[in-house]
Amino acid sequence: MTYSVRRMAKEDLDQVNEIDREAFPTQWPPANYRQELQNRIAHYIIAADEDRTVSVPAAAPKSKTGLIYRLLPWIKKPAPVPAAPTPPVNHQYIVGFSGLWMMADEAHVTNLAVRQEYRGRGLGELLLLGSIDLAAELKASFLTLEVRASNTVAQSLYRKYGFMQMGIRKGYYLDNREDAIIMTTESLSTESFRERVSRLRAALAKKLK
Repeated sequence: MTYSVRRMAKEDLDQVNEIDREAFPTQWPPANYRQELQNRIAHYIIAADEDRTVSVPAAAPKSKTGLIYRLLPWIKKPAPVPAAPTPPVNHQYIVGFSGLWMMADEAHVTNLAVRQEYRGRGLGELLLLGSIDLAAELKASFLTLEVRASNTVAQSLYRKYGFMQMGIRKGYYLDNREDAIIMTTESLSTESFRERVSRLRAALAKKLK
């Protein structure tokens, strides 16, 4: 299979919401990714399976004549004409996403999720790499995140990429009052961090092939 990573777009929202509900079923209120796309400090990426597509209904064309009847209400409106059916559109099949909030020189990883059927294939790592690349593109000095104390698999991945434990937020997760471990990287510009990421990127590319 071939996977690609790119910035999230509005046409991705339905699939992203689907993945979010699967990955974070107890989160309340659910994340509003449409609003996040308008948030100047929020930046999101998606991972797509290049060998798979999904059909979605095409957006209905907007009427260009409605404004005339609002401005000139005395004009009689013609009888509505049934719209011709619009064929569905094929979109990339999104398998995961991640997001950052940029605050000063800190890139904070807000979430990272992969479809259940695609877990265990290295896609969480691919999204983490994409997040690191995005943070560097945004001129961040370092990355931070919170992870559940019980999520040792994610913690192991983050440590692999140089994240270090910096503290604990007691009762951070509202669903069960679980603690969150705060993790952060060293400066993204250090030679040691860049070498680590370069080495891991090459190893992941082999794994995904």
